Amino acid sequence: MERLLLTRRFPETVAAAARARFDVTERDSKKPLSPQELRAALRDYDLILCSHGDAFQPEVFADVPQPKARLLANFGAGYNHIDVAAARAAGLAVTNTPGAVTDATADIALALILMTARRLGEGERLLRAGKWAGWGPVDMLGTHVTGKRLGVVGLGRIGRAIARRCHFGFGMEILFHNRSAIADPGLPARQVPLAEVMAADFVVVSVPGSAATHHLIDADALAQMRPDGIFINVSRGDVVDEAALIAALQAGRIAGAGLDVYEFEPQVPPALIAMENVTLLPHLGTASLEVREAMGRIALDNVIACAEGRPLLTPV
Repeated sequence: MERLLLTRRFPETVAAAARARFDVTERDSKKPLSPQELRAALRDYDLILCSHGDAFQPEVFADVPQPKARLLANFGAGYNHIDVAAARAAGLAVTNTPGAVTDATADIALALILMTARRLGEGERLLRAGKWAGWGPVDMLGTHVTGKRLGVVGLGRIGRAIARRCHFGFGMEILFHNRSAIADPGLPARQVPLAEVMAADFVVVSVPGSAATHHLIDADALAQMRPDGIFINVSRGDVVDEAALIAALQAGRIAGAGLDVYEFEPQVPPALIAMENVTLLPHLGTASLEVREAMGRIALDNVIACAEGRPLLTPV
């Protein structure tokens, strides 16, 4: 029976299905694999079901030139923690779980837009602290969302789902920036340069994390935003130069931000935590049981396909 490593605690339905088919080792930790664990995983297991933060980078493969492992099945759509080229060179295939995460992540983007624009987190903190003195005509005034202009950076599955919600649900005008041309975005939307997208009322980033998108949103990009603009990130933390974002917020060059991901997570800069105009979520993009179970099924189906010598379902 082939040996399968589950690098995190996954939903029980997923773990049970894995146990029924493989000799499974379940690692009960929220932390990514340590450098020693990464190398041991390649040496000791046939198949690895890994997740965000398990940093299978070139130096890891260099230290294990003839790995036993044949597959890295990533639990999640984003896989910037895996160097795919280095994995392939070492003889490992890589898969991910696209599709299953689309709607859940788009929903979180909308939550961040509303929470940040309407100061919902700030208002709840005020109330829970016993400091709410009652309703007033000019109290807790936020930014109106309906009818505004949305700029989407990356019109993939998630970007389209966000754009549909904003256009059809909130009557928003949609602009988008994409590395490749999109002839039919599937809704009324205009493809424009990044600078024009950044100048929208709300800017949502939904690109994949990769070397090509590292710090795509830097100080220059943020400088294109309006002083009353609100920035949202549901992609990967290192797509944004976090220091540049903090500087823009502290200087008042943008009105606010809503973040579900961070450049060095789980570390969140104290400067962000201190700002009331910033909504901070602990990477909740796909955090519902049914979505996580669907992600697990896709990842496990890839593992089974690899074990049986069949084509992988979602190779990257």
